[in-house]
Amino acid sequence: MALETRVYQKERTIKFGALLKASLGDMLRSRFLARQLAERDIKAQYRQSYLGIIWAFVMPIGTALVWIFLNNSGTVRLSDTGVPYPVYAFSGTLIWSIMVAAINSPMQNTNAAKGILTKINFPKEALLLSGVYKLLFDSFIKLLLLVFFVFAFGVGFHWSLLLVPFAILAAVLFGTTVGLFLTPLGLLYKDIGKIITFGMQFLMYATPVVYAIPDAGLMRTVMMYNPITPIILTTRDLVVGFSPEFLSYFIVVIAACVPLLFLGLVMYRIAIPIIVERLSA
Repeated sequence: MALETRVYQKERTIKFGALLKASLGDMLRSRFLARQLAERDIKAQYRQSYLGIIWAFVMPIGTALVWIFLNNSGTVRLSDTGVPYPVYAFSGTLIWSIMVAAINSPMQNTNAAKGILTKINFPKEALLLSGVYKLLFDSFIKLLLLVFFVFAFGVGFHWSLLLVPFAILAAVLFGTTVGLFLTPLGLLYKDIGKIITFGMQFLMYATPVVYAIPDAGLMRTVMMYNPITPIILTTRDLVVGFSPEFLSYFIVVIAACVPLLFLGLVMYRIAIPIIVERLSA
């Protein structure tokens, strides 16, 4: 009886659909592992901290307090925002902190797992999903504090407040998409992480986070073309009960993130094994 002969050869064509399907499949199958990793990291983050979960609020509250002080003292003259400025400033810095965390999440989670990546074969997408779980946990805690600010400063309840979690999810989607494209380079070159930190600090002042869009000038043009602007403004409008002025732009940005997210997942799937091989060499 003749034995079956099989010939294995390197596949030189990259099939986007097959890679995306495999990536999404591995992400689905690694839900339990991702949740375990997220729980481990969250517990480790606050286990030896006296203030615990309060550290999740330090950055947005600290930044907001600085601008509230500058505004109240007259050091900086800001245009009327239409809502109590503490709510305006805190909502902006909180949304911004969520987006920055989402951008850094893929790189930080993959970088933190370098040790096991070179020793254990497991779906790398679990690291991405773990990062999303942690982002959602932190965002939920911050959202509770934001609701407190809304009621404490007399804005009150609006039905649009129920839509804020969906806007927060959109911010996480945008940040994760951007982070996916930066992760491969960030794993190879530490400079990328420093550039992101510096760049986001600069970009914050080109985004209506703590002050409104100017009526004219270069900064108005920059803010109007900034894709983060509609995410910040739409989320804030939903928080305070305004009609979202940039809703159409918001929908366009988020719709564009979906195919880019898929492209980022494919790039991540291709790049990470190569980077792991290089790290273990």
